[in-house]
Amino acid sequence: MPARRGKIERLEFIQIPGNAPVQIGNTQIVDTFAEAFGMVYTRLIITAFDDHWLQAATHEACGYGSSVIACDAEVGVERLLSPDESPDGRPGASVLAFGFSADALAKAITKRVGQCVMTCASTAVFDGLPAAEKRMPLGKSLRYFGDGFQKSKVIAGTRYWRIPVMDGEFFCVESLGIEKGVAGGNIIFQAVDQKLALTAARQAIEALAPLADIIAPFPGGVARSGSKVGSKYKSLRASTSDTNCPTLRGRVESQVVEGANCVLEIVLDGTSEEAVALGMKTAMYAAATEGVLVISAGNYGGKLGKFHFHLKDLV
Repeated sequence: MPARRGKIERLEFIQIPGNAPVQIGNTQIVDTFAEAFGMVYTRLIITAFDDHWLQAATHEACGYGSSVIACDAEVGVERLLSPDESPDGRPGASVLAFGFSADALAKAITKRVGQCVMTCASTAVFDGLPAAEKRMPLGKSLRYFGDGFQKSKVIAGTRYWRIPVMDGEFFCVESLGIEKGVAGGNIIFQAVDQKLALTAARQAIEALAPLADIIAPFPGGVARSGSKVGSKYKSLRASTSDTNCPTLRGRVESQVVEGANCVLEIVLDGTSEEAVALGMKTAMYAAATEGVLVISAGNYGGKLGKFHFHLKDLV
């Protein structure tokens, strides 16, 4: 049943003797932790003739990139680059992509760039991790689309490929750097209703936008279908996080507090443990707003992921 609008009542939380409850404003911060995983990542710099074509390329390249539970990679725009910042003086975007292995990531990014960026009018691709020792092929693989007409060019010690296409040439770096990163940092917030939850989510994602070195790969940066490992159906690797579903309160051992009727999650991938921690902290403070009763996080009891982000330490 939807919550009645009007004055939001403060909830009483159990307090461990000797420990002060942790809050941000009127929002209770649960004494728990987010459990994240080590993954590898790469950074692509995509440029285009103008903002319209840049947005078209990044929209396609980042599509179907929310979770490696089913997607080939977790992908998102890290930040936009002004013409003064980009390698070729045109509008650009830094895109981060995460995967469980270098080989899997290389396959995913080669396909995404080939199908989603090379096909987009006016685009070019540069390496965002030029100092990385570990490399994965990009233009080295895509060059064959040129059917023998492709040409290579070395600029400042970096090889690029010029692949003939119908609007001129697709200019693409030969390889991309790969580094170790952290994926799966998260916060889960419970709000009185959907409108207030969505407002909090927008505020959190907008607060994250200026930060470098992180992405929130789910649609609009937010996941409504949080998951747990496994399912009653043997064919599924993951299934709905029933303990966080408001409609299942009373049927399962629910974690949804009284008065909350909408739960949303923000998942963060980053280039380092410090980047993810800062992102989680930023998102928590921005999401702790009107109608958000509780902020918690998802974990697996500390058994699966080596990175543990305790919420109380981030406040």
